[in-house]
Amino acid sequence: MSATKFFFIALYAAMALVGLFAAAAATDYLQFFGFALFLFGIGSAFATVKRHFDAAQAH
Repeated sequence: MSATKFFFIALYAAMALVGLFAAAAATDYLQFFGFALFLFGIGSAFATVKRHFDAAQAH
């Protein structure tokens, strides 16, 4: 796995963590935003890993 993929996985993990903190601190519509940011971060990280393994199987 290249350094670029590791960087983006770490970036998405940081986004997910910020989303969880935002969801925990908020009480209104920002709580939804925090959970949405968390789901986006986790989904993007898993998609990056999936693309890596799909490319590895293609060769």
